[in-house]
Amino acid sequence: MFNSSNQPWQSIEDDVLLEESVGEICELLVYNDDYNTFDWVIECFIDVCKHSPEQAEQLSLLVHFKGKAIVKTAPFDVLHPMKDALCERGLSAVIEGIKV
Repeated sequence: MFNSSNQPWQSIEDDVLLEESVGEICELLVYNDDYNTFDWVIECFIDVCKHSPEQAEQLSLLVHFKGKAIVKTAPFDVLHPMKDALCERGLSAVIEGIKV
């Protein structure tokens, strides 16, 4: 389901967002891949994002069928450790700022 490679552009994006978005509401996105199982992705969403099992399952299906999904919306400083934890578990996650 999710890409396990850690892409160099992710760290550059984090640096830019860190300067511009601290305190601003952002979105944590997870992308589909062909490596991780649904059970693993669901477990990651429950453990890292604190989603209910039902919500985690629904999000995993959205990621699979749509190619990506917003799994959490919060200030950057809340999302950054979640993104890192998801990436450490082999998922492909990024943080995007909400444009108002």
